[in-house]
Amino acid sequence: MVSSADLILKVFFRVYPLPLIFWNHELSEAIIYLTNQYEQHIVCLMNGKVKQPKTLQEAIAYFADPDNALAYMVSKRWPDGVVMCPKCGRTDPVFLKNQRKWQCKSVHQNRQFSAKVSTVFEDSPIALEKWLTAVWMLSNCRNGVSSYEIARTIGVTQKSAWFMMHRIRLGLQKKASYGNVTKIGGPENEVEVDETFVGGRKKNMHKDRALRYEQKGGAQGKAIVMGMLDRTTRQMRAEVVPNAQRDTLQSEVLSNVKYGTKVYTDDAVAYDKLHWRFVHEVVNKTESYVRGRVHVNGLENFWSLLKRGLNGTYVAVEPFHLFRYVDEQVFRFNNRKDAAKNVLTDAERFDIALSQIAGKRLTYAELTGKVGETAEF
Repeated sequence: MVSSADLILKVFFRVYPLPLIFWNHELSEAIIYLTNQYEQHIVCLMNGKVKQPKTLQEAIAYFADPDNALAYMVSKRWPDGVVMCPKCGRTDPVFLKNQRKWQCKSVHQNRQFSAKVSTVFEDSPIALEKWLTAVWMLSNCRNGVSSYEIARTIGVTQKSAWFMMHRIRLGLQKKASYGNVTKIGGPENEVEVDETFVGGRKKNMHKDRALRYEQKGGAQGKAIVMGMLDRTTRQMRAEVVPNAQRDTLQSEVLSNVKYGTKVYTDDAVAYDKLHWRFVHEVVNKTESYVRGRVHVNGLENFWSLLKRGLNGTYVAVEPFHLFRYVDEQVFRFNNRKDAAKNVLTDAERFDIALSQIAGKRLTYAELTGKVGETAEF
């Protein structure tokens, strides 16, 4: 007698088309596939007791099965279990099992759609199981992971892996443009504000260039990243800014920090007059790095993590793409612990990453700054 754990039962019967229902594999005992090919529905009852992967090794083995990868993606893409047509919103599409796609019952363009539609994975010929492995690695590797390593791991070209990584970084972004960000801080919160310069090191420059570099102020030609850290919630905001002038830096503070918050900065002139809207205190780093609770050492920790990844893993980063690498590090930093300050597991961090991929799209033309250009024949 076959045990329930090994049971795979296919039942064929002729009925009218029914809505597709994907049960959450974490909570249920079955996954149901429905298709109207030849006016028949195929119902597959499969074991749903497979545990959620907890390590990279388990994730690779689990997602190697296309059924597992699809079921996992559906559970995150449509958490209520009801698959919805992205074009018209109908909730009763038919699942085409051989193609692993759905087909809307309404007649319109793009009737067929997959779980990748309306996500950063859209229009990608790369299999979903490879995408999920790449998301796991990027969201959990503390110092980042290079496109060459991703290419070797999942079996794609370096160029494809590079494109994949930037699309995933877009999914990791959590900015106001996506309608899911509020200001940090508050009357009882303390927020550190600081900026850092990203670029070549003087010790690696030619003597003449290093001299010119010092004469221009020591930061000429470098990219500038500004950060704000809420000590209470341990939430980080970071942006690439065009310069370190007062208007630029204070505009970022006003846009991201609630009025009345305790704001700690260094004694840079660009931060003066913040006391008009905030409880502003400064620390003079030429004298000491800490003055009671007034310091920016939390941000210094983030800068070390960011530059460790840029210098050690990615080695060379174009300023045009720098903000994407900053967003990647911000995601990992903000998702070290949950609201109750419990350490998040790799699986939980992976789930958070997948929950943010919907409604975002990045084309290769947009990534390379060639939008609107036509190909030459």
